[in-house]
Amino acid sequence: MTQNEQNLVTFQTRVRQMILRFQELKKENEELYSMVDKQEQNLKQLQEQVAQHERDYNSLKMARMMEITDGDLQGAKDRLARLIRDVNKCIAMLSE
Repeated sequence: MTQNEQNLVTFQTRVRQMILRFQELKKENEELYSMVDKQEQNLKQLQEQVAQHERDYNSLKMARMMEITDGDLQGAKDRLARLIRDVNKCIAMLSE
């Protein structure tokens, strides 16, 4: 085997190795892209869940504020009724 033939065989071997390595890297790249896509989908789903939880929280907070307001309204009505009774008593006392 001459030097040129040996160089050619070495070159062919290296090219085959590079082709195999390229195919491995291409497969790995596809797997990584697949993983990234899955993670992006997972992230999108989690963001949607967070948004839904925030809407639920705001709804509950609004309902709680309305509940407190209704309680305060009843308390205010009671105080007003008591004040009216007191005023009526005072008017009755003055009328005597």
